[in-house]
Amino acid sequence: MKVIAIDFDGTLCENRWPAIGAPKWNVINKALKEKEQGAKLILVTMREGQSLDEALSACTSWGLSFDAVNDNLESWQKRYHNNPRKIGATEYWDDRAIDINKL
Repeated sequence: MKVIAIDFDGTLCENRWPAIGAPKWNVINKALKEKEQGAKLILVTMREGQSLDEALSACTSWGLSFDAVNDNLESWQKRYHNNPRKIGATEYWDDRAIDINKL
């Protein structure tokens, strides 16, 4: 199963913290396509409280929904009998990522 952990600020939208930046439609549309093809999506963000609610509202308005938010998939928690702080995924989409294969 493909599981994609997706950052919010700078990845799904322009980084305008604490405001919500303009949506990055190329990333949003790719995430929507992946979900349509069966991928599970996890929103991974430093936002919490009201700012997290605002991010989730923005994602909903862009047509995005998530299988988990700042947490591991429930099915993975059961499968591995734990819930570590690091979010488990098969892909991580983040504007600050470095492709270690290119180092």
